[in-house]
Amino acid sequence: MAEEKKSRLYALKPLIERWPAILKPEGHVTFRTKIFWTVLCLILYFILTNVMIYGLKSDVIDLFAQYRFIMAGASGSIMHLGIGPIVTASIILQLFVGAKIINLDLTKKEDKAIYQGTQKILVIVMIFVEAIPQIFGYLQPSDALVASVGDWANLVIISQLVIGALLVFFMDELISKWGIGSGISLFIAAGVSQAIFTGLFNWLPVGAEAVSLSNPPAGVIPGTHFFISHMSLGDIMDWGYQTIFMGNLNIGYQNAIVPLLGTILIFFIVVYAESSRIELPLAHGRVRGARGRYPIRLIYASNIPVILMSALLANINMFAMLLWRAENLPILGKQWWIGKYDLAQTTQPLAGGAWYLSGPNGINSWLLPIMQGGYGGHAAWQFALKIIIYLTIMIFGSILFAKFWIETTNMGPADVAKQIQSSGMQIPGFRRDPRVLRKVLERYIPVVTVIGGAAVGALAGFADCIGTIGNASGTGVLLTVGIIIHLYEDIAKEQAMEMHPVLRGFFGNE
Repeated sequence: MAEEKKSRLYALKPLIERWPAILKPEGHVTFRTKIFWTVLCLILYFILTNVMIYGLKSDVIDLFAQYRFIMAGASGSIMHLGIGPIVTASIILQLFVGAKIINLDLTKKEDKAIYQGTQKILVIVMIFVEAIPQIFGYLQPSDALVASVGDWANLVIISQLVIGALLVFFMDELISKWGIGSGISLFIAAGVSQAIFTGLFNWLPVGAEAVSLSNPPAGVIPGTHFFISHMSLGDIMDWGYQTIFMGNLNIGYQNAIVPLLGTILIFFIVVYAESSRIELPLAHGRVRGARGRYPIRLIYASNIPVILMSALLANINMFAMLLWRAENLPILGKQWWIGKYDLAQTTQPLAGGAWYLSGPNGINSWLLPIMQGGYGGHAAWQFALKIIIYLTIMIFGSILFAKFWIETTNMGPADVAKQIQSSGMQIPGFRRDPRVLRKVLERYIPVVTVIGGAAVGALAGFADCIGTIGNASGTGVLLTVGIIIHLYEDIAKEQAMEMHPVLRGFFGNE
């Protein structure tokens, strides 16, 4: 009977056991080794984002333009797909396991191994699913490439996309096993940090023409200085103050003072939220006086739920865009209610369901249209409804993914109880039994997971509504601040483990 209850995914076990993978280290990995592999992968990431796809036309249409920094890639480069396939595969499996469509008990070691192996196979599948549609009008081969290789031109483009995505996949796995933190998180933080730095100090003009009031420097610091030094008092009172403080979408100037203040505000809110926690007192069962605390963060599942939610919305936008161009497809092809686009101007949806699901890009994109009674064919109430729908989806979606995430990453009450038990610690006043410890943790972890998921989703939505410099999106800045905080704590933990080898058992290392 036990065999009959096993998931059908066990049929993939022979393939999973032979699947290429980064080997786990045998024994303890030193702090210097972890730093080396982490920094090496980060440098390689920056190099690959500047390696452009060979034989590509200059007019690239980016399917993920609105979510580019969440996808941790560079448009038109070999890293064009970024972390998209990895995150999408994770979303699909988490939803299927959570809905009991896939019969896997992730508290069992064997089932978890099948889950992780299946996820790796699904990543490869998603790489091709996201790479192949790119050649249908988005990443087209140049005339020179077509002339040299003929009908193989599209395959050359796809091959480069697949190679880039595979490199991201293996670098993420390398960091998770031999480095510090998560490769996915590190690549997101790297891309957003670069965008913020550029948004602050970029002195080059927004357009290709010479610097002028209609083509100012793109960075907030040189741009603000240029406006103040070149505008008359009448210009400032007429239209200049709005451009300086809130930007001007008509000239493409978005790195204004309000987005800068929004970025700073998001930073302090995330730092405060990350520092909020419940601490359970612990005492060693055999060593008198050995005491400690187990922290349960407010944002218990970290920022992963927002990454998964943003990737899901990015994929919805991608397929809506593909359907808009599929004019010959019956029922779903070129239907405005799914998503209407003007790809000659922008890759952002202009109407339909995709428009309501697309995130706001600062105050200019929703508050001013509401105050002015509408904009771009949409009434004021439609902009208000769009914000409500987006915030609701971000909050409830983040809660859902937070609950799935802790069950798949050894962060549930049962797994945490085993970790504490194996370290020799216990909660004072309670019997030294993992079942008792689990019941205590079940009072806190599920509740904190829901509250933390809702909090991080609300923060991400709020950040997108305010806007940020560098066009990195509010969600991207929120993720980056949280990632840097966690990276700092991981480094501190690794250093502590290096000095006190006894701590390795508590953190699950040999």
